[in-house]
Amino acid sequence: MIERPRAAHARIIAAIDTGDAARAKVLCDALAPCCGLLKIGLELFCAMGPPAVARPVPVFLDLKLHDIPNTVAGAVRSLLPLAPAMLTLHASGGAAMISAARDAAERAGAARPMLLAVTVLTSMDAAALRETGVADDPAAQVLRLARMAMAAGADGLVCSPREVAMLRDALGDAPFLVVPGVRPTGSDAGDQARTATPAEAVAAGADWIVIGRPITGAADPAAAARAIAAGLP
Repeated sequence: MIERPRAAHARIIAAIDTGDAARAKVLCDALAPCCGLLKIGLELFCAMGPPAVARPVPVFLDLKLHDIPNTVAGAVRSLLPLAPAMLTLHASGGAAMISAARDAAERAGAARPMLLAVTVLTSMDAAALRETGVADDPAAQVLRLARMAMAAGADGLVCSPREVAMLRDALGDAPFLVVPGVRPTGSDAGDQARTATPAEAVAAGADWIVIGRPITGAADPAAAARAIAAGLP
């Protein structure tokens, strides 16, 4: 399983959010030397299928699996031959689902992917949570899901920058924390509701930060990634 990053650039996960295979290759080739992992999410995976995972650096396969335990376990087993370094599933799927995913991942032994439980999507605020029937604010829901997911066998968590310090205080160093919703100063927040700068997220305790459009939308994506790495504590 992948270890915590040491170098600043290795903390960056560049999000390759495109359905265009040619564009994805250009971005991956340019960014591989400048980051620790490449994020392959639903858009590219649905466009290309398994070949989307064949990249020059380790892959964070962000599929946010969420189904009954047996189905998620089967999906994890099907993904193991692709050897992703990280794989996401929704914490809201429950403890039994997470436990089943962990059991399935163990088939790969020491080479198994890191299983990351997604807590509350970074696009959601308190009002959006209430629409789903959750009366608590995002921080309280994140902590509830985080405790459950870690107890069920998750290796780490996906949370917004706003909850990193809280999770470190509550859970210590045990969980790996992968943090999207990161925006360099002056960047458009887009559809992200709970954001912070890269330096703020790392200072709060993030292990990896996920950055998409501020890097991939730049005129020179590699230069943008290097500039972000240079500003990390």
